Amino acid sequence: MARRGKKKGRPISGWLVLDKPVGMGSTEAVSKIKWLFQAEKAGHAGTLDPLASGMLPIALGEATKTVPYVQDGAKVYRFTVAWGEERSTDDLEGPVTKSSDQRPAEADVLLLMPKYTGVIMQTPPQFSAIK
Repeated sequence: MARRGKKKGRPISGWLVLDKPVGMGSTEAVSKIKWLFQAEKAGHAGTLDPLASGMLPIALGEATKTVPYVQDGAKVYRFTVAWGEERSTDDLEGPVTKSSDQRPAEADVLLLMPKYTGVIMQTPPQFSAIK
């Protein structure tokens, strides 16, 4: 007969929003927060690529049951463009496959902005944190 062991950690519940730094994966961030708070259970609402920094909502304990509601919320993304480079992985980790000294005019960029505003169904790059 199997014995049920004691749960590891404290029965702490709630949400914490972490400003995740570049270089740390979402799972690693959750593990560190779980350890820091000695929580029984922890999970995150959304995945940030290790090369991205930003707000990572982390649920502790009973709050993990509300993760789906947070995941469905509105998100805002801010980014920096490196003009003149194309990389094999669509991120900074891959080698540059094409380069150019040409830069778009500001007016041309502004004309395209409405296309990238609002609800967008994005195709993830080949190398992605998405499972």
